[in-house]
Amino acid sequence: MKSYLFFLSFLFTISYFGQNQNISNGFAFDGEPYLAVNPQNSQHIVVAWMGYKLNELIVIKTKNSTDGGNTWSPVKTIPHAVTGNQSADVSIQFDHLGNVFLCYIDYNSNTMSNGAIYVTKSIDGGNLWGTPVEVVNITDCPNKFCVDRPWMEIDRTPGPNQGTIYVTSMDADRNVSPPYNPYLTVSKNGGLTFATPRYLDTAGYYSGNSITQPMPSPAIGSDGTFYGVYPSYETSQSLYATLIMASSIDGGISLNHKFIAYGGAGTGVTDPYAKKGSLFITDESDENHLAMIMLAEYNGDGDVFIMESLDKGDNWTALERVNQDPISNGVLQDMVWADFNEDGDLVITWRDRRNTTSNGYEVPTEIYAAVRLNSTSTFEEMILSDQIIDHDTILRGSGNDFQCNQLVGDTLYAVWGDVRSSRLNIYMVKMNIHDQTNNISIVNESNIIETFPNPVLNEVYLSNVNENEAYQILDSNGKVVKTGNYQNLIEIHGLAYGVYYILLEEHPNEIGKFVITGRW
Repeated sequence: MKSYLFFLSFLFTISYFGQNQNISNGFAFDGEPYLAVNPQNSQHIVVAWMGYKLNELIVIKTKNSTDGGNTWSPVKTIPHAVTGNQSADVSIQFDHLGNVFLCYIDYNSNTMSNGAIYVTKSIDGGNLWGTPVEVVNITDCPNKFCVDRPWMEIDRTPGPNQGTIYVTSMDADRNVSPPYNPYLTVSKNGGLTFATPRYLDTAGYYSGNSITQPMPSPAIGSDGTFYGVYPSYETSQSLYATLIMASSIDGGISLNHKFIAYGGAGTGVTDPYAKKGSLFITDESDENHLAMIMLAEYNGDGDVFIMESLDKGDNWTALERVNQDPISNGVLQDMVWADFNEDGDLVITWRDRRNTTSNGYEVPTEIYAAVRLNSTSTFEEMILSDQIIDHDTILRGSGNDFQCNQLVGDTLYAVWGDVRSSRLNIYMVKMNIHDQTNNISIVNESNIIETFPNPVLNEVYLSNVNENEAYQILDSNGKVVKTGNYQNLIEIHGLAYGVYYILLEEHPNEIGKFVITGRW
């Protein structure tokens, strides 16, 4: 019997979860998505993420939509710079001309050799990507690994720095000796070349010797000012952990620094698995309005907080708690992201655990959002995920540290990774922030390789597959358990009972599924 049961299950999933689109539909692992909406055309969306590919480990995958998310292009993958490498940490930005740029790292995960940050450009909206340009190489920072978690920002303002590309990064967690530094690299010619990387910190404003990975969070003000905020703990500068803001008005040639926050004891999020990254953003409607979104444990559990400045960072408000579940209820929130729209409305999204029966990281979750209109002073919450998602141990590791959103007019676009499909996939929602309606009509596209018989005893057959085509079989945890070339059938002797997936070299966007039960 062919695998129509799986096909019907797939159709049911598409129908039932109509509000949340499965953008990636990967068979094993998809993580850390980034979304960008074309500022010249809000119907044009590009999404990128980390995903598994046959014989290439983790690669950067992309899709784009030109109709606001109703339909999507086929998956595109970015090739590795060196065979045996894998990729990670993608971000996307449009420039002022409508070109779209992709920033990521490509490296040997075992030795950290061949490690570099790259930027690639698409002039057709994300269908074709140009030759990647090297931004930073690990050889640029001897005895360091300055290529981890790059973020990219592009100046689209009509000032003298229009088109300037800024890439920030930090050292990888690879036994680097202190001091630990954040880094900045700049391109003034549209990404054709990048200057030598420089430290984002400086004397009197060092990140210090205690925070091993001081990740910078960059943003561009509406007046073209570059900002990069990074954490610091250096007792010669302050007895407390701090946040430091570097800024530049000349395209990164010179940097000014100031302390913007001092943290007391007991505010750090203590759960070892929590995704604790903070985010600095600027208001598109007001060059003086800046905001910092972070996690903290002021109330005994991890909550989402915001602090703001209305004078370009000279003075800051006290921390305001964003999530509105009962205070000190033991519920952990994490994985924050945020965005201002062109009118100054603000949205903050995070992963939430309030609607479960136990506390801690490893419990079912939902994706929440809080919206504050420019005309109000309070946040209103909404739920973005259309079901509570059970926890999976894959969420303990790296590769699911961030989600992403963008607010365009009244429309919120948000992407995140969750495990509702029994594997980590990327989901998207498009929602009106006023009435919380969803305007996406999901178009079903079958991506099923037919397998038979199913369940399987000793061998499995595939429909419409070329002779000699390379295949991989993975178990339900994404582990490769068998490889080969298809020759009329695949023998599955020795595989334990369970669910298995098939990936074919010439069908990168399709999956097959079969079950070994030991009986027909």
